[in-house]
Amino acid sequence: MRDGEEAAMNRDRAERLILYLEDAEAALQRALRAASGFAKEERLKFSESLYEAIAALNSDVWKPIYDAYPDLAPEYESLEPPTIDSELSWDEVSLETPLTEKDVDDILFPLLKSHWQKVALVLVKARDSCNLEGLSISYEVLAARLRDLADRNEIEGIGDLRIWRFSEVRLKD
Repeated sequence: MRDGEEAAMNRDRAERLILYLEDAEAALQRALRAASGFAKEERLKFSESLYEAIAALNSDVWKPIYDAYPDLAPEYESLEPPTIDSELSWDEVSLETPLTEKDVDDILFPLLKSHWQKVALVLVKARDSCNLEGLSISYEVLAARLRDLADRNEIEGIGDLRIWRFSEVRLKD
């Protein structure tokens, strides 16, 4: 190769670049998880920048490689967006007598931690608690209460809390 000449991206170079890019994406994902422990204002600022970097990596950097070598592109099971698990809001909930809002809170709050947990996990644990107490409270009602608590800033939530496997909650900072 002469001075000023650019080397064409051959398959070997593309494969090596993919390995480096996978490491870079993993590092950005770790940074995103680390930022989730920051105070809310800092977390939002850093998370936005990290999401932008990940998006740029996926759209600007991976694409030319996969265009040149489509067989190197990963096979995705599904590129469909996550679906909403429940649209039920707390103001639509009618608890069976003698259940009260406090009863639901008494089930949810002991399960919440200072670190982020998937909404789906909290709901499963809450239903287990309900079963132990002999209470009949649906996942949808429990999820509606979590959304209400997050909307009223009594707990913190990230993501769309209607999509249980792709959102998280925790106690306030």
